[in-house]
Amino acid sequence: MLGNMQKTDKKPDFFIDITGEVCPLTFVKTKLLLERAHAGQTVLVRLKGTEPLANVPRAVRDHGHLVLELAPEDPAREGPDAVHRLLIRKT
Repeated sequence: MLGNMQKTDKKPDFFIDITGEVCPLTFVKTKLLLERAHAGQTVLVRLKGTEPLANVPRAVRDHGHLVLELAPEDPAREGPDAVHRLLIRKT
């Protein structure tokens, strides 16, 4: 699920928490935030759930953006019910 990603310690330019949303709103809200960003800026997305974990990173890549990181917030809690952090660089 994580694939090739580049880790960065820089503070993200934008942030959204979609942990309470369901598909397709998870990607719709992420896409709207990405539209506000400029090329090269980063967006941090908090998400959880099987569908968002599979669909949001895939859709982000399909739209040509770079997934820098996808990891659980708490390394001791993994799986779809754990909150994950998705870091994206807009291209």
